[in-house]
Amino acid sequence: MSSIIFLGTSGGNAVSKQIQSAAGIIIQIGELQFHLDPGPGALSKAKEYGINLNRNTAVLVSHNHINHCSELNPVIDAMTHCGIDHRGMVLASKSVVLGNEEMTPALTKYHALMPEKIIPMEKSHKVGIDLVEIHALSVEHSDPTAIGFKFFCPKFTLSYTGDTKVTPALLEELAGTDILIMNVPYPGNKAMGMNLDTESAIKIVGQIKPKVAVLTHFGFEMYKAGILEEAREIQRTTGVPTLAAKDGLLLYPESYTSKSPVKGF
Repeated sequence: MSSIIFLGTSGGNAVSKQIQSAAGIIIQIGELQFHLDPGPGALSKAKEYGINLNRNTAVLVSHNHINHCSELNPVIDAMTHCGIDHRGMVLASKSVVLGNEEMTPALTKYHALMPEKIIPMEKSHKVGIDLVEIHALSVEHSDPTAIGFKFFCPKFTLSYTGDTKVTPALLEELAGTDILIMNVPYPGNKAMGMNLDTESAIKIVGQIKPKVAVLTHFGFEMYKAGILEEAREIQRTTGVPTLAAKDGLLLYPESYTSKSPVKGF
């Protein structure tokens, strides 16, 4: 049985207020364990929810903003027993691994020696790990090398948008998604910068029609507007079961891809 555990669900301007954690997401598929976007609190929340980070198969980082990658190096420490076990992978945007003109790499040279493999992923890049194939999604964000992730698993397809605005390329690449996890920091049509709001989430969900949509990475404005109310609006408009994630939320993807009916929020 596969599972998805939300270690943290805050994003943007809500991270510093610690309304919720920003520790990322754990995806377990059989014996494989993936840690997405290990931001502030990744180690402490993993311990709180009983996640053994030494079991990580790979750490995946969508882009080089601190609320997505601040605990990348400590998580690598945990995955490799401080480098004693030369194991695991890092799949990350080029800015995380190599930096760019505006940002230094989040991955330190010291920690880069610990995993078995490090892959700077670019848009449309594909990586296979056992029976899971991971595609880098063509997102558009203020970090120009930012990516999302699409997991092709034996029994379901899961996509994580990361931070992005809606683009035709992204909509095309999300087609066929069963479990859609979207970073939606803004309510209504109030998105700032290259991010999603409720209106843009409705556009994505309405076109892709996943089995279930899950909202996360909430900004302060989203908390003020009411996360459940925004999720209900997406479900009402699209007819797709829509969940508002909270820290510690545990989902079983196969339960949404079976023929049994499911409920949102």
